[in-house]
Amino acid sequence: MAELDFKGAVFALVAEIPPGKVMSYGQIAALCGHPGAARVVGQIAHFGPSELPWQRVVNASGGMANGFWPDGPDGQARMLESEGIKLKNNKVNMKESVWWPKK
Repeated sequence: MAELDFKGAVFALVAEIPPGKVMSYGQIAALCGHPGAARVVGQIAHFGPSELPWQRVVNASGGMANGFWPDGPDGQARMLESEGIKLKNNKVNMKESVWWPKK
C-alpha cells in the first residue's frame, strides 16, 4: 500500500508544477517522503498518466530525460521552451526555474 501512496503523492505533486517551472526527480522523491528515490520517480514518470506535465520534471542538474515521450530529450526541451523556460545546452537553469510548493 505504501508504494501506491508514494505513486499517488508523486502524481499529485507533478500535477501542481506550474507552467514555466520545473522540479527534479530527487526533489519530488524527498517531498513525497522518500528521499533518495529519484530513480523510482523516474520510473513512475515513464509509466505515469500522459496528461500530467512530466516535461516539467528534470534531473538534478536540469537535464532532460533520455526516455521522454514524445521525441526524447529534444521534445522535452521544446515543450519547456514553449512555456518560457530558457535552456542552455538542453539544460534548465535550476536556480531560475525550480519550483517549491508552498505548504
